Amino acid sequence: MSVNKVILVGNVGKDPEIRHLDSGVAVANFPLATSESYIAKNGDKVTTTEWHNVVLWRGLADIAEKYVSKGRQVYIEGRIRTRSWDDKDGNKRYTTEIYGDVMQLLGKRDDQPGGDTGYQNGNNIQDQSSNLPDATEPPEEDDLPF
Repeated sequence: MSVNKVILVGNVGKDPEIRHLDSGVAVANFPLATSESYIAKNGDKVTTTEWHNVVLWRGLADIAEKYVSKGRQVYIEGRIRTRSWDDKDGNKRYTTEIYGDVMQLLGKRDDQPGGDTGYQNGNNIQDQSSNLPDATEPPEEDDLPF
């Protein structure tokens, strides 16, 4: 058994490029930046950024076209795919992409239209955050003996 699963939370590097195949299927491509920070031995804060090529198909591509833009923070869940081709000089070229199966637009609702909305293969995922208890409220008492 093997698993090919990727979860990314990052910022969109540029507006998605949308194209439609002859069959009418929509495809969206955009770069996604993820950053990691740490403190070096000398005390300086060091931030490294990794860029990921995200590919969304069909309904997710349609959603990306409407709501995803440069700078927007998104959650992407999908799988890694590497493809190859021969360039004009006959050299073998490779690219690694993230094929997204789930996308959630992050940030406050006021930040962007459609904020806090989740999508999976073009279908709306119920936002469960409103069902979570408020962190300022004390937890309810229960009858569990432990």
